[in-house]
Amino acid sequence: MDDVIIGIYGASGFGRQVIYVVNKTASQSYSDFRIVFVDDRDMEESINGYKVMPYSDFILQPEKNKKICLAISNSRIREELDDKLREDGIGYYEVEAESVLKMDDVTIDKGAIICPSVTFTSNIKVGNNFHANIYSYVAHDCVIGDFVTFAPRVSCNGNVHIHDHAYIGTGAVLKQGAPDRPLTIGRGAVVGMGAVVTKDVPAGQVVVGNPAKPLDKK
Repeated sequence: MDDVIIGIYGASGFGRQVIYVVNKTASQSYSDFRIVFVDDRDMEESINGYKVMPYSDFILQPEKNKKICLAISNSRIREELDDKLREDGIGYYEVEAESVLKMDDVTIDKGAIICPSVTFTSNIKVGNNFHANIYSYVAHDCVIGDFVTFAPRVSCNGNVHIHDHAYIGTGAVLKQGAPDRPLTIGRGAVVGMGAVVTKDVPAGQVVVGNPAKPLDKK
């Protein structure tokens, strides 16, 4: 019987990307472990050779040491599942690829998924359930809230404050702020793919383009 079971919650593309890193890092931490996909939708029985099961089945598995990795892009769902995991006493398996670079004074809270070739420089504070996809970087003196998502190749320059549930799209660039006036991305804001953000983004706003401007929904 396996000693540890690690559930990748979410069997879509991001989950399949993450499972490679989980397999590689878990093999360095555990002598005996099992990895499964956890997905509550009607799915195939297995994907890429890994068994798929709903959460209700996952918590009934025989392993006493159960860990979950929330590989779900929707931050609101991640928050709901975070509450559920806490209620059920299920811990996180934090994902950090071997090629991640963290320089000095970088703190990252629980539940993070840090994909290959992500860089953190110095004096950075990151909250709960942060997703950083491949080739993203976070520069000095940045503060990132809970349930924030970086798509691939996000460039977050120094002195940027990103509030909870913000989504930063693929290839977006966040201009460097100042120590006394950081660039701010508000709660639940969305920065579109390839956008270049030079000004604060209010809570809930969607911005696109270079320079980034509010999305015209007409």
